[in-house]
Amino acid sequence: MINRQLLEPKSIVVVGGSNNLQKPGGKIIQNILADGYEGNLYVVNPKQDVIQGISSFRQIDELPSVELAILAIAAPMCKVSMQKLAEQKNTRAFIVLSAGFSEEGEEGKKLEHELAEIADHSGSCLIGPNCIGVVTQTYSGVFTTPVPRLSSKGCDFVSGSGAVAVFIIESAMQKGLTFSSIYSVGNGAQTGIEEVLEYWDNQYAEGISSPIKLIYLESIRNPDKLLHHASSLIRKGCKIAGIKSGTTEPGIRAAMSHTGAMTAADSAVEALFRKAGIVRCFGREELTTVASVLTQKPLKGKNIAIITHAGGPAVMLTDALSAGGLKIPPIPQDKQKDLLSLMNPGASAQNPIDLMATGTIDQLEQVIEFTDRQLPFIDGMSVIFGSNGLFDIEEIYNMLHRKINECVKPIYPILPSVTSTAEELGDFVKKDHVCYPDEVVLGHALTKIHNTPYPAEEKIFLEGIDVQRIRQTVAEAPSGFAEPGLIRKFLEIAGIPIVREGFCTSKRRLIDLANEIGYPLAIKVAGPVHKSDVGGVTLNIKSPEHLQAEYKRMRKIKGVHAVLIQPMLTGTELFIGAAYEPRFGHVILVGPGGIFVEVLGDFSSGLAPLTFNEADSMIRSLKSYRIIRGTRGKKGVDENKLAEIIVRLSSLLRFATEIKEIDLNPLIGNPDHITVVDARMRIEK
Repeated sequence: MINRQLLEPKSIVVVGGSNNLQKPGGKIIQNILADGYEGNLYVVNPKQDVIQGISSFRQIDELPSVELAILAIAAPMCKVSMQKLAEQKNTRAFIVLSAGFSEEGEEGKKLEHELAEIADHSGSCLIGPNCIGVVTQTYSGVFTTPVPRLSSKGCDFVSGSGAVAVFIIESAMQKGLTFSSIYSVGNGAQTGIEEVLEYWDNQYAEGISSPIKLIYLESIRNPDKLLHHASSLIRKGCKIAGIKSGTTEPGIRAAMSHTGAMTAADSAVEALFRKAGIVRCFGREELTTVASVLTQKPLKGKNIAIITHAGGPAVMLTDALSAGGLKIPPIPQDKQKDLLSLMNPGASAQNPIDLMATGTIDQLEQVIEFTDRQLPFIDGMSVIFGSNGLFDIEEIYNMLHRKINECVKPIYPILPSVTSTAEELGDFVKKDHVCYPDEVVLGHALTKIHNTPYPAEEKIFLEGIDVQRIRQTVAEAPSGFAEPGLIRKFLEIAGIPIVREGFCTSKRRLIDLANEIGYPLAIKVAGPVHKSDVGGVTLNIKSPEHLQAEYKRMRKIKGVHAVLIQPMLTGTELFIGAAYEPRFGHVILVGPGGIFVEVLGDFSSGLAPLTFNEADSMIRSLKSYRIIRGTRGKKGVDENKLAEIIVRLSSLLRFATEIKEIDLNPLIGNPDHITVVDARMRIEK
């Protein structure tokens, strides 16, 4: 529970404070003093009387009452120190820098739990252990450098890793990005990232609170809490960008060894972030670039004008933006003539608008003004300008400063000369601007923001879905891989269309069903989980002789106790599947069907229950979306029906958590209908 004593303490004690600036207890005092903390600062050190000019107490018992305690002592000493401070000195906020807790094993985990119990019992806030500290508008309570300048217009930032927090701060400062507050929660014994989000959400005040939140997670302990508060913040007008590390098997092992964190599959994380509306990033440069974009005027459309004096970077930016769905539209011929009249001979006005290396400051300014005022179809501008030795770069940056403030449309300044113009860049960002050293990273950031959906509504689609029948069917179902009849029953309850089929254990039944259904047919084995792996699927059977031959062959396959026959359907093959992730719930996947779901790895994910908007977003985010939509004379599929099936499956699974895995693969789709042709399901009760 974050409280005033943590954020605005009137008194601070550093237990384990030191004169040695190479120790956390020494460096944190230096940072607090350098930041100009105006409250009472105390130090406890059993061997020193004066620490960095501050009178030191030999033991906690000698202290006056103190609101915030920062512990920089060995892990085994933390429990007793916290107890004394909470009980005797009315301390109600603790930052434990010390390591040696849950990341070290069971004994450390037990000690960490005891610290949390002391904090909970006394009504205190506990940050850490195993963290670098906290930076607020009142004090700089971290033992690391650099300590960034804070601004009420800056970002709020919370990190589960102290080292990553430092590197993100470095990356941000280079771009001119500022912070409003920084929390390094470490092991999060009491206050983790979800609790910080909860505080931000509950205390959010439009126009006062920072509108941009950044998060770095190595574990998601409470997905529901994170989802609820992140979604709530975004609906209030916030923007959130985040990194979740530890989503591959080696990454999971690294996170476990670092923080003892529990991790989740990447598909679950992707689904959670999409549902919440969090812009998902995969590295600190991407995160701080996304955050920098979010500090600027909002991009209200998808059309970008690239204004440059260097062709190559403009081409790379064009590629990055186009690949992510943003547009670099051509300039109409009449407007091109107007633009060319503002530039030197040989310049290009097609978009990218290339002034060439000899383009002057005045020409650049005029092109920016023209693009802002005379090109209504353009929604934003990216200006690429590096130092080429021909012009006074300070004048360029001063002009960009004016135009960024004056123009209606956002301007994204790509200023790659970070070494040769370091001083001038420093002056530019001090004027409350951000800059981007790399055009491709900016391009990816813009497209990520553009493609991140708005938070989903918190409701469940139940039209035509009988929840009572779902629960009754679950109660009657055995654990294990479900028989075809049981799968059909679940899908019918959910209103998901499934192909007509017959179950055969004899040749007589086989022929009768074939005549009833009609040729051509598909025949499949019943029993093995992966039918195609054992040669258990034959399609387009047009005669009784072929059907009987395949039946005879399939009955010899190990584990086959019957066969299924179905009418042969034609259309686009699709896949919808789901797996239950502990703490997250069901992660729904959609992609191209048949063998392509595994071969291509093209699928998008969502977290049940899903809304129609979420399902539409999942479909449109597929690389193979053009096939679903229809391309090159081949008809597509009914996207609305596909979205409905995704939503209905998610609603079924919301009330049948015992279904741990389900694959609908393939579904056959065309403009008129979509039908499940094959399915498998595993139930665990």
